[in-house]
Amino acid sequence: MATSKWVIDPAHSTIGFKIKHLMITNVSGHFSKFNMEVETEDEDFTTAKGAFTADTASVFTGNEERDRHLRSPDFFDDHQFPQIRFVPQRYEAVDNDGSYNVFGDLTIRDVTKPVELFVEFGGVVKDPWGSTRAGFTVNGAINRKDFGLHWSALTESGGLVVSDEVKLSCEIELVKQ
Repeated sequence: MATSKWVIDPAHSTIGFKIKHLMITNVSGHFSKFNMEVETEDEDFTTAKGAFTADTASVFTGNEERDRHLRSPDFFDDHQFPQIRFVPQRYEAVDNDGSYNVFGDLTIRDVTKPVELFVEFGGVVKDPWGSTRAGFTVNGAINRKDFGLHWSALTESGGLVVSDEVKLSCEIELVKQ
């Protein structure tokens, strides 16, 4: 088997998240600076070895005040902890269409915890310029407090301002090198 190297195409990938605000609606955001490099045996992504990183200073929710708060020590503390990192450890097939669960180590604020993500494999194609590309939809959820993101506030009635659960939703396009 030949080893294939892949890198993320940031122009065609999105690293997003959602979190409940006041427990009645979701606030969405994403990271605009991220990197991913993996190696696979041929084009078998269940053999992938590599890592994903996102720059915490690149968090964007569409509201500058909220983004500053997310970059502050209350949340990501981007000066002290400039990156989020995910390293896959193992894969389990979910069905025959190429979907699988990936189990790996997620590090936020120097706290590393195991997480499970669901991956829908979109396939591999040649683009019009001759490059080979692979596509994935990745979903999951984490508890932000597990990673040291403890800031919290209560409403007048005692409800949470932001939930503990953060839903992850990513679209990943890799380019074969």
